[in-house]
Amino acid sequence: MQTPPIRVCFVGFGEINTPRDIIEEKCLSAEKRLAGLGLEVVRTDPVSDDPAGREVERARLDLAGQEFDLLIICIAGWIPSHTVMRLIDGWSHKPMLLWGLSGWQQGERFVTTAAQAGTTALRRTMQDMGIRFKYVVDYMDREPDDRPILSFARAAQAAARLRHARVGTMGCRDMNLYATLHDGISLRRSIGPEIESFEMLEMVQRGQSLDVADVKATVQRMKESWQFVQPADEASLIKAAELYLAVKSKAAERGYEALSLIDVDGVKKLLGFPPAPVFMLLSEDGLYTIPENDVPGAITQLMTGYVTGQIAAYMEIYEFSRRGVLIGVPDYIPAEITDGPIRVLPTAFGHLGQGLLNISQVRTGRVTLARLLCTNGAYSLHLATGIAKRPQSWEEAGWAPPAPQLPSLQVELDSAVEEFVQQVAGQHYILSYGDNCRELTDLCRLLNVEVL
Repeated sequence: MQTPPIRVCFVGFGEINTPRDIIEEKCLSAEKRLAGLGLEVVRTDPVSDDPAGREVERARLDLAGQEFDLLIICIAGWIPSHTVMRLIDGWSHKPMLLWGLSGWQQGERFVTTAAQAGTTALRRTMQDMGIRFKYVVDYMDREPDDRPILSFARAAQAAARLRHARVGTMGCRDMNLYATLHDGISLRRSIGPEIESFEMLEMVQRGQSLDVADVKATVQRMKESWQFVQPADEASLIKAAELYLAVKSKAAERGYEALSLIDVDGVKKLLGFPPAPVFMLLSEDGLYTIPENDVPGAITQLMTGYVTGQIAAYMEIYEFSRRGVLIGVPDYIPAEITDGPIRVLPTAFGHLGQGLLNISQVRTGRVTLARLLCTNGAYSLHLATGIAKRPQSWEEAGWAPPAPQLPSLQVELDSAVEEFVQQVAGQHYILSYGDNCRELTDLCRLLNVEVL
């Protein structure tokens, strides 16, 4: 996934009585650390507590009109709290990082500028004023750890992107499910994305007016990119290509970043083929995709994808074991999480008719599972981490024999399985690689979402 650069505004502070060259050197070093994290830094010279307040006004003018995701308040030395508060007052709507720098060892003696006196005087004040911020300090006897800074910067950018995100859902409430429902008002108020519904009929009509050359090129793309275990019916590939191109044009037109399609009660039942290849093609284009009109799942994908830069694939819970959970998908996985070639099999499930099923292997390793839920207008995010391994041989009853093994993982959870079971929020969970709990927790703090 393409993630735009994170833009941070850096303001350093130090008391007027501390030698200016010391404060400037410490702030410059801090700025270089931020740049080394890949952050774009908007800056102004360090601010002191001069009696006339000229330093604050000068910094205000320097930063006026600048766009940024995060305001970094870097305390390089003792500073009276009122100086900091006067400067940041105009940006109280922005996420902030309160960062206290440490002193340095000079021979046998440690030298400090009392920066943590400044941060500790500010932390509770900022909390009581309702500022959305994270407090990070450098320790005098540890190597600096910049991971909390980068984590919060990613969360700040994600929170800003969510305010302008748009999710498209073709149809509504597939299979009359409850766990996939959403409340548009509370979602818009609390997290930000706009959910737009569009009709399958519109996509069918768009599909009928496509350029034949574009359809043929898409069918060729499938044939060249995917490994077909058995020959596929050409007509089914054309149908998939037409729906894909129609939905893709709608997404481009409306600016959707995530998409969900009515699956069982829509594409399969009324159009006569499973939408797996449509989802595969859309995800290859960089769109977040999830079936069955699962809006909370799509929002979880946006949250996860924004802080990790990953495709944030969906997985379905199939079984619990003593140590974890068997997760898999009865349709597709994105190319990004595929281990080896993309393998597809023409097959049928029950009475739903034949279509293309993705039977690729899924990447293993450390993973994070996440699912957003809403209770009486209040949002929570259920998080779990574990090690994903190849599962034992298994099948889902109902597939045409010989039954395929679906793309799946056996996740050995870090926490007790029973804890996960009692918090489980739906059949779909969003998968990302690595331990991304810090980033997602930071994002939840900014959004006032409880972490479970």
